[in-house]
Amino acid sequence: MSIVRPFRGYRPTADIVSKVAALPYDVMTSAEARKAVRNNPYSFLHIDRAEIDLPEGTDEHDPDVYEKAASNLNRMIKKGLYIQDKRPVLYIYRLTMNGRSQTGIVGCTSIDEYIEGKIKKHELTLEKKEIDRIRHVDACNANTGPIFLTYRDMPSINREVSRWISDNSPIYDFVSDDKIGHTVWVINDNQVIEKITKAFVSVDSLYIADGHHRNASAVKVGLMRREQIPNYDENSEFNYYLSVIFPESQLRIMDYNRIVKDLNGMSERQFLSAVRRSFVVEEISKGTSPRPSALHTFGMYLGKKWYLLKAENTDDHNPIKSLDVSILQDRLLTPILGIGDPRNDDRIDFVGGIRGLRELERRVNSGEMKVAFAMYPTTVEQLMSVADSGHIMPPKSTWFEPKPRSGIFIHKLEN
Repeated sequence: MSIVRPFRGYRPTADIVSKVAALPYDVMTSAEARKAVRNNPYSFLHIDRAEIDLPEGTDEHDPDVYEKAASNLNRMIKKGLYIQDKRPVLYIYRLTMNGRSQTGIVGCTSIDEYIEGKIKKHELTLEKKEIDRIRHVDACNANTGPIFLTYRDMPSINREVSRWISDNSPIYDFVSDDKIGHTVWVINDNQVIEKITKAFVSVDSLYIADGHHRNASAVKVGLMRREQIPNYDENSEFNYYLSVIFPESQLRIMDYNRIVKDLNGMSERQFLSAVRRSFVVEEISKGTSPRPSALHTFGMYLGKKWYLLKAENTDDHNPIKSLDVSILQDRLLTPILGIGDPRNDDRIDFVGGIRGLRELERRVNSGEMKVAFAMYPTTVEQLMSVADSGHIMPPKSTWFEPKPRSGIFIHKLEN
């Protein structure tokens, strides 16, 4: 069973939505956010990264930052830059990248289903990052960025979504600066809303694709409100949080690549010899793509040359050990390069596949890094298998593109 609930969303007026919509707060630094909002007073980064409106050098976790975020949001609402739908609705949100689209439902999901494990996770969260978003959501009294969820395809939901799109015009349709198309429809027919919400009841589980920290934080703010209001109504908005839910067949996970600063005291020759004891190693000829084309294969860039690594005798029945990120970690990063916990080792860095393999070459050729590894992308089915097993993926296992924007939908935590 999966609860998906309509809500009275706040959303930007159509004339400014393209200026409001912003990438998630955690994919850029404060300096990058300041640069991104130059000459754009409408960007949602003024709310998601409110330190950019305070003096440079302001700690992004300073209490003034959260107060400024709430002030900026409330100011935009009071000025009429955000409007609220008159009654609870669902939304359809389509993202289009390089001619490929994914179309999902925007609604609210239940904090209790997350607590009970019906909304499944595959990553650990860091307390510091949770606290930041808890303070942000609490100060703004709102969920300001949708959690990116997925589910195994349900034909009845797909039919209702396709029919609505065919019969109705979108309220928003724009292309962002990074060439991603964003199209939104409002589902305001109660019968259609009921059909979709009833169909989700037959969905066994929802899975977090992206936004683990925002999800955990939204839930904890809801629990805080319950403590503050012991006789709370079960329909109170703080019992639910903002989500965009895409069917798994439409999602694309990109590679999440690794680069390492040194060879743990070895020469390139010694390192290659050690790698050959754990992988089949072939040098890739110039003009041939070094991008891995199958599971359990890896591209390795070392000494201005690309190599193909093939792992044999893998445990494909184990949802964790069969992941390529686990194979690389267990057979190379830990035993050969001495990187035990990649979350806390500053010798390793991670590069999302959206940046391309040339970024790996650039950072190695510059001398900043010594070796790079190009990964074959984790599949959505692997993600679901790990979540179903109750296990946690190694860090930086998935990179989803395109990413839903923040600021298009706001869910206030009050009736």
